[in-house]
Amino acid sequence: MSAISQERLLKVILAPVISEKSTRVADKQNQVVFRVLPDATKQEIGAAVATLFKVEVTGVQVLNVKGKVKRAGRVMGRRDNWKKAYVTLKPGQDIDFASGQ
Repeated sequence: MSAISQERLLKVILAPVISEKSTRVADKQNQVVFRVLPDATKQEIGAAVATLFKVEVTGVQVLNVKGKVKRAGRVMGRRDNWKKAYVTLKPGQDIDFASGQ
């Protein structure tokens, strides 16, 4: 993992995804959901989470979310596509976004 620069790791994770589904997955499967850069790899995402939050990562699953088509009056538009990562943590480890730690 030393091949990945520290600067790149700090840019890979954009934001946590807080939703009903991500909360349910966190409780049942010990996974945390993040919005990540579209060109991020699984190795980069795992290394970034381990570095930023001081936890041990056991797996990473990624998926591309297609942007929705939206309409404003007569004009049809489209939201940007983005990438989501489900990061599985080692049992007993946790990232708590509600408390800000």
